[in-house]
Amino acid sequence: MNVSIKLKLLIFFTSTLSLISCQNESKIEGQWVIKSVTVGNEKMTPDARWVRFHSDFTQESGNGWLQHSFGTYNFDKDTGSLTIINTNGIHDSNEPFKVEIDNKSMTWNRIQNGQMVEVILEQALKLPMTHGDELFGLWKLNEAIGSGPYFKDPDRIIDGDYIFFRWDKRFVISSGTVNINGVYNVHGHKPEVELIPYSAHLQRNFWNMKINKDTITLQLLNTDSTVTRTFKRIHEFPGS
Repeated sequence: MNVSIKLKLLIFFTSTLSLISCQNESKIEGQWVIKSVTVGNEKMTPDARWVRFHSDFTQESGNGWLQHSFGTYNFDKDTGSLTIINTNGIHDSNEPFKVEIDNKSMTWNRIQNGQMVEVILEQALKLPMTHGDELFGLWKLNEAIGSGPYFKDPDRIIDGDYIFFRWDKRFVISSGTVNINGVYNVHGHKPEVELIPYSAHLQRNFWNMKINKDTITLQLLNTDSTVTRTFKRIHEFPGS
């Protein structure tokens, strides 16, 4: 075999191995969704938290459809050391995360306040939805069980009763001739919504949420009796 052929074969195999190496190399760049967070022995997984790493060492993060943080990051591939700096956040005085990347999954570990913290992430093309994202929209009352602060008479469901969860964290309840306005908060770790009415005659209250496609059931918390309100998603205001 002459020198020219040997050289061409060497270049071919070197290029092929380099290409395979690049294809198999796990990279931190991309969009990652946090699947679980463990602090010591306790699970503390946030709802639909994500982080996006760019090749220019900038990053953004958020929960569901809301981006709330941005900044830069430092990733040392040799040591697997990751430091995240949020330009609009609080300085992180903890040690860097030790990172292990396996194809489309990634694990972060570090000691934080004397406890081991483990974060497991997976790559994702789409942003995940929080419980609050699923709540957005117009919902018609289908069933009421128990006497509660809204839709008080469970034996008298008016056909036009509804609750409207707006994107700006305000809600509107219409029941018969009564309209109630207020703001709402969704828990960052579990499916709970807090309704805070503007009316001085109504107190804030907390409800567990169960969402199944186009049906939502709210169950009143901090009560000895069973109070639930079940709604069906609609796309027009009743009577419009």
